Amino acid sequence: MTDETDPDRLHTSVLVGPEGELRKHRKARAQAAARIATQARTDAAANARAEAAAEREARRATRYLPRAGEDGPWALRTPGQFRLPRHQDTSATLSGHYPFLAEGGLGSAGTFIGQDLYSGGSFVYDPWALYRQGVITAPNMILAGIVGSGKSSLAKSLYTRSLPFGRRVYVPGDPKGEHTAVARAVGGRAIVLGPSLPARLNPLDAGYRASGIPEEDWKAQVAARRRDLIGALSETVLDRRLSPVEHTAIDVALADAVRSAEVPILPMVVDRILAPSAADDPDGRLTEDGRMVGHALRRLVAGDLSGMFDGPSTERFDPTLPMLSLDLSRVAENAALLAVLMTCSSAWMESALQDPNGGRRLVVYDEAWRLMTYPSLLARMDAQWRLARHYGISNLLIFHKLTDLENVGDSGSQMRALASSLLANAEVRVTYRQESDQLGTTAQALGLTGTERSLLPGLGIGQGLWKIKDRSFVVQHQLHPAELELFDTRSRML
Repeated sequence: MTDETDPDRLHTSVLVGPEGELRKHRKARAQAAARIATQARTDAAANARAEAAAEREARRATRYLPRAGEDGPWALRTPGQFRLPRHQDTSATLSGHYPFLAEGGLGSAGTFIGQDLYSGGSFVYDPWALYRQGVITAPNMILAGIVGSGKSSLAKSLYTRSLPFGRRVYVPGDPKGEHTAVARAVGGRAIVLGPSLPARLNPLDAGYRASGIPEEDWKAQVAARRRDLIGALSETVLDRRLSPVEHTAIDVALADAVRSAEVPILPMVVDRILAPSAADDPDGRLTEDGRMVGHALRRLVAGDLSGMFDGPSTERFDPTLPMLSLDLSRVAENAALLAVLMTCSSAWMESALQDPNGGRRLVVYDEAWRLMTYPSLLARMDAQWRLARHYGISNLLIFHKLTDLENVGDSGSQMRALASSLLANAEVRVTYRQESDQLGTTAQALGLTGTERSLLPGLGIGQGLWKIKDRSFVVQHQLHPAELELFDTRSRML
């Protein structure tokens, strides 16, 4: 046995179970991992401090040029300001140094207009050439400018310079007579219409017949044209739309007049509207239905508008002429008569315009603000603009300012929509000088940028902003002395 009282034989024993031993090992491992992570952070911070100190030392060791440059003859910069004398040169030379700063232009196919003020090169224009190249899809053109800005001279030189290229020119109505002298000078014809003048136009003429149209189709076209014209004349004089019964009265009277004469005249139709035959009107109701229309058309036969449409035509439409203009300056003060004349003259030329084989033609509508106030004229213009590509014509609409479009009809009316469509169907828009109070409307209607808008009030005589689809040009129109003498409209003022 062991003696428990012997101190040399006494000792202490600690018994550790299996679970206690695992906790001890886990704690030791966690402490070791913590020591390792702490040491890594310490080392990373020391390395960062060392790198920052090295970067500061490298920055202090770098030498930079002084702000004013180094002194001495070999220095690249000097303390003095660098100056060059002003240099002036031709656009031909400058275009070689700055080849990408100017518009390339529309090419060389077309009629010469003048000088592109930005590039210094020649500016030419031809709607058919641009359409063939895919630059535009609508060959119509709008020309706007205040009085005295030179827009009339541009229009005249544009169509006269196109004549040698085989183009023909039609002016359905010239309220000021400006195109009469030009038509005669180029070998065309100007027909002067007005009271007590010998020239007469029968609005019921069959018109020009294109080759290749079958007889039945031709008769149907003539009948439809006559019916539409009588209705348009009635609406113009009455200043309102016709009712269905009034259209019936016109159809019956026109059919009776055609049966009695190969080429009827307007007095025949008026007589049959006011007094239809017993076979056409057995109960007398047709007489009452057409009474207002008959009296309205009677003004063109025996009233204040007589003398120009009440007999056979004394003039014949010759499509081979280079230019044909209808001078309405003798009736410019009578708004109703001017509208009637324009309606008749448009119908008179319409058959030739609708000939697809008639060649390429320019149709000029001068003083358009007068024409757009009448629904029938506006509808005819809109139809011709929409069919311009089909018939090979290019329409030119001339007026003073784009706010004239806002004076057509009431807001939201059909007339306002038709007037806006004329602008929408013209991808060539030329704007001459405009007054400052017109800039907002003009810029909004044409989609001008701020720079283009600021140009308009400062444009000189003959200078215009040409917007051809998405491209812009500032062009100085140039005239030959002979053209200047022929196109001049300032002789009375001078």
